[in-house]
Amino acid sequence: MIGMLNGTVAEIDADVAIIDVNGIGFELRMPVSDLGAMHGGQQVRVYTALNVSQDSLTLFGFLAKTSRTLFAQLQKVSGIGPKVALSILSTLTPAQLAQAVAEGDSTALSRAPGLGRKGAQKIILELAGKLNLDEVTASASKGARRSDPALKQCIEGLVSLGWQQRDAESAVATVCDEEEIALPLAAEDVPRVLKLALASLDRGR
Repeated sequence: MIGMLNGTVAEIDADVAIIDVNGIGFELRMPVSDLGAMHGGQQVRVYTALNVSQDSLTLFGFLAKTSRTLFAQLQKVSGIGPKVALSILSTLTPAQLAQAVAEGDSTALSRAPGLGRKGAQKIILELAGKLNLDEVTASASKGARRSDPALKQCIEGLVSLGWQQRDAESAVATVCDEEEIALPLAAEDVPRVLKLALASLDRGR
């Protein structure tokens, strides 16, 4: 079993990345957000999951352990295969996924292509109580901050203004998702993200 790769990004396509590990190129299917966070020549650590079917071997990759764990948990739900699980993780961040399950928000889940309302309700039913929102949020945010200094700057800025760490992380993630702001965050986007996240937090008081 291949559990992790350390290597260089050789190519990035719409849903696939090729990671060069000592001259061997591993083709990985990855969430859209992870693909967008990488660039050619970048050194990366990717956590992997191998799917074996009758006629193929497919390697899935994730920049965070949390995403790989959720990928496995989603596939334990009846009717959810690796393709749909990847679609969900391309549509929702780990924290958003855990929150949707915790709140029974089938609308948020059903935004994922290929899922549908019934599939979303089944995920909520079978994973309710099994996803620790605080743990998922903390783990995902730690990984994001480690690889994205500008994102870390936004979160720390909100915390310095008196907001809780979890609320700041959730607000920044939501703003980037809703406004389709590319990650890793560019330095020039920091003021905009801070302003929008602060407005979102103020509305939620």
